[in-house]
Formats: sequence, C-alpha cells, structure tokens
Amino acid sequence: MKTLLQINSSIFSDNGQSSQLAERFVASWRKANPDGRVIVRDLASEPVPHLDAARFGAFLAAPEQRTPEQAAVVAYSDALIQELRIADVVVLGLPMYNFGLPSALKAYFDHIARAGVTFRYTEKGAMGLLADKKVYVFAARGGLYAGTPRDTETTYVRDFLAFLGMNDVEFVYAEGLAISPSSKEQSLAKAHLEVDRLTSAVRAAA
Repeated sequence: MKTLLQINSSIFSDNGQSSQLAERFVASWRKANPDGRVIVRDLASEPVPHLDAARFGAFLAAPEQRTPEQAAVVAYSDALIQELRIADVVVLGLPMYNFGLPSALKAYFDHIARAGVTFRYTEKGAMGLLADKKVYVFAARGGLYAGTPRDTETTYVRDFLAFLGMNDVEFVYAEGLAISPSSKEQSLAKAHLEVDRLTSAVRAAA
C-alpha cells in the first residue's frame, strides 16, 4: 500500500490556491491508488511551533537526560518525521509570502531536520536519510518570479529536501495570480494542465 503525505502551508488552509492545486493532484492520485493512504498535514489548522532555544535544546539532550517537557518536544518532532518517513509520495502546497516561504513551513522544516534522524554528517558531508520519495511542489505566487533572482523558494526548498535525501522533486507554478483577473485565470488554467499531465503519468504507472 502506497502512502502520500500532503502538506498544505497556505494561511488559508485548503482554500489557498497552492492547497487547491495540491488537492487536484491528490484527488487523481487517490483514484489511481484506491488502496493507498493519504495523510494531510495542514500547517494553518495545526501550526508547528517555531523553533526556540528550549525546543532546540530538547533535540540536543541525551534521551536519558531529557525532562518530561523535552521528551514531549522530541515526541512531537518524531511524529512529524514518521509521517514523512512512511510516505512514498510527498505533495507540498507552497504559497509565496513577501518573497519567501510561509513561516509555518519553515517551522515545520526546523522540526524535521534533525542530525542523526533525518540526516547525518559524514567525512564527505551531510547525507540525507529520507531517500526514495517522489515530491511534487505546487507553488502559487501573486507576481512573476520563477526563473528570476527573486524566486527564493525554489532553490531553498529543493536544497532543503535534497539535504534530507529527497532528490526527485517536481515543481508546478501558478504565478501572476494578483496581477489581474485574466492573468490569474490564464495562470491557473496552465497550472491545471500541468497537474493533469502529472496525474496522467501517475495513473499510467499505477
């Protein structure tokens, strides 16, 4: 049985454009994998706490020396990581806020990047421990940024995922959504075609 992890990071939850693009893909994935399992992690309805000194200290503390509070912090992080570890496919809804990714997503990233758990250091550098996953990123932006220096998200997200061992990453963009109604309509139509192309490939491989 295949497992898909859907991560929505829009502040509008499943009403966000990035979430809706992700859901369009996931709906088709469900049809192609009727016995599959879908786990939804909505960072708006269930926000991940931002990393602070106390939480980071819990990650660093030896298991036998953790306080009950620290043990709870680590258990929470472990649960997020376990969702990711068991997933064969990861779907990320990615809006852009003020030229960057949502702070809720950064908080999530900070809780799943743990040395010795999701990556480890070697003499040749860091090695990701979450390999063999296909990742689809559905990015929604108000302006036009893909392929320009102002697109800070694509490189960051791709590098972060690769750091954890996820190198098979595909992006779909819906841009110019705030420029005008016609720009939004055309961009979403183009993105929908791209999503449909991906889901056709998924169905063919099922």
